[in-house]
Amino acid sequence: MEIIRPTTLFLEYVAGVLSGNFTLVDIGCSGGIDPTWRAWGSHLRAFGFDPNLAEIGRLTAAESLPGVKYIAAFIGPRPDDPSRAQMRSGTYWERNPWSRLSVMHTLEIRAKEISKATEQEKTMLNQWDKVATSDPSKPIVLGEFLRERQVDDIDFIKIDVDGADFVILRSLEAMLSDMRVLGVAIEVNFFGSHRGDTNTFHNIDRFMKGAGFELFDLSTRRYSVAALPAPYAFTVPAQTAFGRILQGDALYLRDAAAPEQNTWAVSLKREKLIKLAGLFSVFGLPDCAAEIIIHFRSQMANLINVSRALDILLSDANSKGAPNYSQYMHEFERDAASFYPERSALRTSVRALRKKNFSEIIRAVVRRVSPGP
Repeated sequence: MEIIRPTTLFLEYVAGVLSGNFTLVDIGCSGGIDPTWRAWGSHLRAFGFDPNLAEIGRLTAAESLPGVKYIAAFIGPRPDDPSRAQMRSGTYWERNPWSRLSVMHTLEIRAKEISKATEQEKTMLNQWDKVATSDPSKPIVLGEFLRERQVDDIDFIKIDVDGADFVILRSLEAMLSDMRVLGVAIEVNFFGSHRGDTNTFHNIDRFMKGAGFELFDLSTRRYSVAALPAPYAFTVPAQTAFGRILQGDALYLRDAAAPEQNTWAVSLKREKLIKLAGLFSVFGLPDCAAEIIIHFRSQMANLINVSRALDILLSDANSKGAPNYSQYMHEFERDAASFYPERSALRTSVRALRKKNFSEIIRAVVRRVSPGP
């Protein structure tokens, strides 16, 4: 997914101090789990699901970590769940513009070429409906699968299945609470109708907020229509340089430091809290990671070196001008010019506002940042 970052120094630090597992569930794992998760090393317990038989075979053969397992299967709700019918019919969307997009036209142009491609080549082109898969009428019910393996705690779930994402997410509602899930990354669609059961961003967002999660990041992918095709962003036909925002990746995490999450947060073991800080770190949110450490300092004091952890987060944030976290915060508290663009050029104090009117300040800023003499 686009929103995850490379392994951070802070994640490596966290992985080095914890003794338990970090449990990942990757639904739609074609291409393998993200390399970032491998920072957990022998502590990583991951289950990757994908119906692509050849891809699961390839991933299994290439996997080096004993805690990572790949399973060839669809994931779905229980047989008595009403949304099972929606999954069988494949009616996940409304008002889908796919047939009008330039990518669809390119795939039509390449149809003969694609038909002769290998299973791996079809997978790379995201033509998963043209490869051999497991039986779609027999999806795995994730909760039952994990209970059979005595897994009762999950740290992170990723869902990217190009269709049934929202159906799968709804089937995990009880699990999100019962297994103390810290975060979910899911592919979202920006097209669709107002109906509550369609796979659209607004429905997913409403569901996740109801489950106690907050949206912390959201990417967008543009797709042009065939009437004026845009250049492709990659070497395969997919997203384009311009066009409407069609899909993206949404990141939901527990905002454990928020007052309304206090009851949930105090029920967690300290290891879960430090893993949550690690998740914030790898998703480019070192500020939120630092807030977790400071807010739960007393719980974490015997597990990590708090000062060292904050210094590492500062290093990951690529902040310059302060040798450590303490000095960095001192600079912030004195409202240092280093926290503003062009150092003090765009910083306007209350005293300056009193001396000059607003239009004069704007003119001064424009003169400073505009090119030319």
